[in-house]
Amino acid sequence: MSIALDIASPRKANGIRRLPTLGRRASSPAVEAASNRLIQIGVIGYGYWGPNLLRNFWETPGCRVRAVSDKREGQLALAQARYPAITTTTDCNTLIADPAVEAVVIMTPVSTHFELALEALQAGKHVLVAKPIATSSEQAAVLIEEAARRHLVLMVDHTFVYTDAVRRIKQLVDDGSLGQLYYYDSVRVNLGLFQHDVNVLWDLAVHDLSIMDYVVGEQPRAVAATGAAHIPGQPVNIAYLTCFFDSNLLAHHHVNWLAPVKVRRTLVSGERKMIVYDDLEPSEKVKVYDRGVTLNSEPERVAESLINYRTGDMWAPQISLTEGLRVEANHFLECIREGRRPLSDGHAGLRVVSLLEAASRSLGQRGQLVETSAGLARGRLAV
Repeated sequence: MSIALDIASPRKANGIRRLPTLGRRASSPAVEAASNRLIQIGVIGYGYWGPNLLRNFWETPGCRVRAVSDKREGQLALAQARYPAITTTTDCNTLIADPAVEAVVIMTPVSTHFELALEALQAGKHVLVAKPIATSSEQAAVLIEEAARRHLVLMVDHTFVYTDAVRRIKQLVDDGSLGQLYYYDSVRVNLGLFQHDVNVLWDLAVHDLSIMDYVVGEQPRAVAATGAAHIPGQPVNIAYLTCFFDSNLLAHHHVNWLAPVKVRRTLVSGERKMIVYDDLEPSEKVKVYDRGVTLNSEPERVAESLINYRTGDMWAPQISLTEGLRVEANHFLECIREGRRPLSDGHAGLRVVSLLEAASRSLGQRGQLVETSAGLARGRLAV
């Protein structure tokens, strides 16, 4: 089957807007009834991340978690002990086929995302799937087309774009506070957890790529990745990914499963101001620095250095500490009720997967520069 990949521009796709295919006119009583009804949720996967999604949907008004599925009886026993009213099953197909379940949350290994999401969409269910959306751009495109054809919501768990810290960074970038962007530098390292079906880029860098996609609002045209696997029989556990843009912006991501400390830090530098985003900070996660350089263009001082250093104030904007997953759960429910396109929709998932594919090709070629889908669409490479 031939699939045409349409990687929508992030600047066009990041807005939350009504889906044309879902924008049906309804009477006021019908709209009110739809907004008041309980949406029945089914959760597939109760391992590392699934319990967090289940907890947030359980505590979110307007929905009811009806069932949870996991192949491991022990995990289901944990879910049953904490949520006695929930139905549990080891057969995810039974959960998907349940006519009372309106939306399915898929928190399973990456290799299963496509098959489970497609089955759920074909059963007429709205889908929230863990990152990355699938293991290939072709698979992501199939899911996007299936959701659009059936007028269903397809959303990817790009958790960080729903945090107030990341949204505040995007606001500062969009309103020009930073000026022209110079570089975007992120570090996401820790000890474990080693994954068996994907390498560290597909496990950790997917977070930073989804944040960058949301904040920067444009696709890199080329990438270069290097890395190494230090544990026999395991995937690449440390990687460095560089992204090149049409502008002079340069992005770099360092991810590692084999680090002695946990680091979650991103630097975003512009001509006017710079941002340090540390997700491990308890309160001041975002700090804005009025620091940088200015060029001295006075003719009589040509013999002196042309660069002047500017050291101004630092300020930390007030950030809501509401859990990103809670915002995400509410957003998913709103999109179902109102027929809206999610912030992290299938196209956002596709853009991230296309970058991961290009990075994987570069990794296999020892860091050779590889054009992304966005770069190939332009038909030329300039970095």
